Amino acid sequence: MPDASPKKPLRLSEKRIQTRREEILNACAELYEQMSFREITLKEIGQRTTFTRTSIYNYFHSREEIFLALTRREYEAWAADLDALRAKAGGADPHRFPAALGRTLDARTRLLKLLAMNLYDMEDNARMEHLVAFKTAYNGAVQALRQCLAAYFPAMTEGDVEDFLYLFLPFMFGLYPYTTVTDKQKEAMRLAGVSYPSLTAGALACAFTQKLLAPWLA
Repeated sequence: MPDASPKKPLRLSEKRIQTRREEILNACAELYEQMSFREITLKEIGQRTTFTRTSIYNYFHSREEIFLALTRREYEAWAADLDALRAKAGGADPHRFPAALGRTLDARTRLLKLLAMNLYDMEDNARMEHLVAFKTAYNGAVQALRQCLAAYFPAMTEGDVEDFLYLFLPFMFGLYPYTTVTDKQKEAMRLAGVSYPSLTAGALACAFTQKLLAPWLA
């Protein structure tokens, strides 16, 4: 006699779940290269995945959760860059650190663009588990930067490092809009008689870092 009991739904393996999450994030990242946050919808993201749009809700409940997870991934990548920079500290000239730090940000344009968005809205519209994962990644990047400073400038006290972090981390939020100008913005500034610098995020970060670290670079 056949078994009449209802079949349990198949559960995806953790690896499969992570693969699908990454596919969603990759689709979002690809769209973000050409569109603004306002223009990107779950429908747009779903059209670039290999599974149905409604399946996205199994992994993310809102567009904001997807963007927060993308920002988390970018912070994790930047932390890896900082770890690589710290690994080169032995015998390295500390005067080269500001430029090297700037290059890590030139390589993370997407992170800077995401930071220029309203993180408050992203965090407010994300479930606690996603928010905690994001904060954990952010803290990992902060600690990686802290360890870089300790490796290149051992004379810095804990207070000196904290002062640097409290100035540098908020500074990062303004790098993208200050160094990336659209044609429309250029025309508006021309008509308003406003000049704007043609500098990269890395160059600005290097100059700012040199000022912050001046006592240890003298």
